[in-house]
Amino acid sequence: MSRAEELLRRVESYSDQMVEALARLTAVPALGPSNGGQGEMAKAELILPWLRDMGLEVQRADAPDPRVACGARPNLLASLAGGPGPAVWVLAHLDVVPVGDPALWSSDPWTLKVEGGRLVGRGTEDNHHGLVSALFGLKAVKELGLPLPGPAGLALVSDEETGSQYGLDHLLKARPGLFTSRDIIVVPDAGRPDGGLIEVAEKSIYWLRVEVTGKQVHGSTPHKGVNALYAAARMMVEARAVAQEFGQDNPLFRPPRSTCEPTAKEKGVDNINTIPGRDVFCLDCRVLPGIPLDEVRAEIERRFGAIAAEEGAGVAISEVQRLQAPPATPSEAPVVKALERAIARVHGLEPHAGGIGGGTVAAFFRQRGLPVAVWSSCQGTAHMPNEWTSLEAMVKDAQVFALLYAGL
Repeated sequence: MSRAEELLRRVESYSDQMVEALARLTAVPALGPSNGGQGEMAKAELILPWLRDMGLEVQRADAPDPRVACGARPNLLASLAGGPGPAVWVLAHLDVVPVGDPALWSSDPWTLKVEGGRLVGRGTEDNHHGLVSALFGLKAVKELGLPLPGPAGLALVSDEETGSQYGLDHLLKARPGLFTSRDIIVVPDAGRPDGGLIEVAEKSIYWLRVEVTGKQVHGSTPHKGVNALYAAARMMVEARAVAQEFGQDNPLFRPPRSTCEPTAKEKGVDNINTIPGRDVFCLDCRVLPGIPLDEVRAEIERRFGAIAAEEGAGVAISEVQRLQAPPATPSEAPVVKALERAIARVHGLEPHAGGIGGGTVAAFFRQRGLPVAVWSSCQGTAHMPNEWTSLEAMVKDAQVFALLYAGL
């Protein structure tokens, strides 16, 4: 039996352990303070003994955050020593998003539900699938004592769901020499169910808060006031016209063009017979690489300003998140080629490079000129009610990571 075959079989033998690990992770909500939680520390403390029991070298680069009771957001680094070759890093995130409307769930979101090969719970796909797969891929390499061509590492970061200020962004600033341009860096946080997409490019992320001010009056006398909700509604409709203004296509992406969608909305007046004098909504813009976000902002301000003037309202636009998409990872980069070989061996298909509209922490690597690939066998259920992942996919992904770590 070859080393690669032995490695793949070892990973398969972990199937039950992987489900147990996923169940324990799901049971510990890790919501950042912006999402009404106390951060990721409890989840990090759950994982730390696993890393140490595996015999990994563990380091920490926690980010101070006075908004959480423990005062910090954890960032964990676990690694195995290897030869002089490039390091292989897999980076997953600890935090999850809120459950949303509990009535839309068929089971407790924080208790793993096993339905055959389907594993249901908040965070199962985003991002516990990638975390568990990377962890058990590294476990197989360690237990078999395989010689590594270079160091093998697992990075577990906080705050991915709300901007990464306390996660990867902090880690890269605190440990500037940790990752190098020759490393193989994989972020298992996007992909397709068959594992056939290697993500090498992302759209820019631009989140905006729009506050519209008018004049509150009685519902029977709208002529005496300015209906902020009506003006805001016109602006929300106009948002899609902004996206059409930047209508060039890029076949790397689905959809292939920029988007600008109204999303969150703050509560307005409580009673029906009051004309609201204030309304607040948010926009989630996903902009194709190469389009400056300053131009998008200017177009939004122009269009929304014109509507406000017509309605006699005021409008103030503020940025919630702004991430200009960096250049794509070259399709010939070593990380892409290494993934192609491993995916072909495990999944029996020829993967292809492409882009996504959703943002991942890979952007922080690309901004620093570090080639990175985003890859996972994702079902596309992230942030949904009844979020789920596939046990088979999780095991196969662990096999891919094991091959990467071992250089096979």
